[in-house]
Amino acid sequence: MLMVAGTLILGDRQVSAQVCGVSLPQLISQCLEYVKIPGPKTPPSEGCCSVVKTIDVSCACNFVTPDVEKSISMDKAVYVGRTCGLKIESGTKCGSYTVPPGLKM
Repeated sequence: MLMVAGTLILGDRQVSAQVCGVSLPQLISQCLEYVKIPGPKTPPSEGCCSVVKTIDVSCACNFVTPDVEKSISMDKAVYVGRTCGLKIESGTKCGSYTVPPGLKM
């Protein structure tokens, strides 16, 4: 989920790193369109979910900065993570964002 946010820190740089159990280039290429701020929530693709399922959410939350929060919709990141099967508890804190109770999938 918020792991997507962590990847945006490195945004447009060429990266081949694994962070929090996920390949950043794959995460960006497969999932960025689903967490952009403008636009509606849309279900992520199978390709996105296959990448998202490898993310360590608590690790990824350490990468959520104010700049990341300006670049992606945290609500959409939670939606993507949960839609892909990650357990993201209400009250989870990532950067200044706290997953609200009852956030709809």
